[in-house]
Amino acid sequence: MKIATWNVNSLKARKEHLIKWLGEFDPDVVLLQELKGTEEIFPMMEVNAAGYEAAVVGQKTYNGVAILSKTPIEVTARRLPGEEEDEQARYVEGIVQGVRVGCIYLPNGNPAPGDKYDYKIHWMRRLYAHARDLLKTEEAFVLGGDYNVIPEPEDVYAPNKWTRDALFLPESRNALRCIVNLGLTDAFRACNAEGGRYSWWDYRSGSWDRDEGCRIDHLLLSPQAADMLAACDIDKTPRGWDKPSDHTPVWCELKL
Repeated sequence: MKIATWNVNSLKARKEHLIKWLGEFDPDVVLLQELKGTEEIFPMMEVNAAGYEAAVVGQKTYNGVAILSKTPIEVTARRLPGEEEDEQARYVEGIVQGVRVGCIYLPNGNPAPGDKYDYKIHWMRRLYAHARDLLKTEEAFVLGGDYNVIPEPEDVYAPNKWTRDALFLPESRNALRCIVNLGLTDAFRACNAEGGRYSWWDYRSGSWDRDEGCRIDHLLLSPQAADMLAACDIDKTPRGWDKPSDHTPVWCELKL
């Protein structure tokens, strides 16, 4: 099973990119973030025609997440547990071929300090609690998406330039480390020991051309899923297309 995560940064703007990439890369499951639209405007006909079912949690203008799958999706959650009044569309979860997949669009948190950063850290604590509960089931699961956290200095082109950014603040990195230390595996790091590999590049200042990016899109695997991990990498191809998302897909392969 090939599982990918991709922040498309507006599905309306990137619909053709998505359909093209699905045809060329042929993933089994795709976790999409930042749809920037409601369920009503999701291109379900085109996605179905490409061979995929979809579970969508949308929101007007902002956020939005979806799971795409070649096989049926048993939806188990349409929001992250822990705060029912949180209406931001940042989480959807389902079971596909016996593997539970959670699609995450974690808050950016900038400017920090401030209310947005407080919300980010609180959201990460909720994710910690949910991951802890999922681990008790001893199921194979993957929590993938745009985490908006740079784990280590080797995951960003110039760490000294990010010291005050919410993506790289010690509290953000520690919160992610606490989630991983529950017993999860960062699939990319498990398969790629070297640093300097990125999943996001700023649109400004020629960052893409100079490969000045950071790694903020992650696939975290439960021990049962990690036992099946065969490969993980970053597909930079869509980032080089005309009018791309600022993110590019990250994927892993599980031998079921």
